[in-house]
Amino acid sequence: MKSKTPVIISLRNNHKIIARVKAFDRHCNMVLENVKELWTERRGNKAENKERFISKLFLRGDSVIVVLKAPI
Repeated sequence: MKSKTPVIISLRNNHKIIARVKAFDRHCNMVLENVKELWTERRGNKAENKERFISKLFLRGDSVIVVLKAPI
């Protein structure tokens, strides 16, 4: 957190988040900055990768599967 290293967070809805952790608690609730959310939408047999940017986000800990340090 102090080094402001980005992390990759895998969520229960098959979305991935790349962000910097500003704050967290023991339940894995997190306040995130510079968030990039990535997911895949399927329409028929065609898969489309989507992404969006969010400057600040509160993430509830019950949706978190795993938190990994992002490769630089």
